[in-house]
Amino acid sequence: MIKAEFFNSHNGKLIGFHIKGHSGYAENGRDIICAFVSSAAYMAANTITEVIGVKAKAEDKDGDMLVCVDEKDAVKCRTILEGLKLHLINTEEQYPEFLKVSYTEV
Repeated sequence: MIKAEFFNSHNGKLIGFHIKGHSGYAENGRDIICAFVSSAAYMAANTITEVIGVKAKAEDKDGDMLVCVDEKDAVKCRTILEGLKLHLINTEEQYPEFLKVSYTEV
């Protein structure tokens, strides 16, 4: 199962996400859920760091991606992070046995 955790600051601002795991929907190379989530997460991370130009903590290792921005940059990244969250929530509704979305206050 893929676990997507979104981080909110104590002020309620969305400041990042951590996605880890594999869905198990299909074998590697044919797993549309993993491909879908990975593509969306990379687009969000690249838009934040390369297009918007925010210096984010961004790590990616073996299917484990973490992106976190400073609270001062949350407004700049809000649309991207909210879009990713909505995208993954909609996917979770369709494939609840393969994707779990959660929230943590940091």
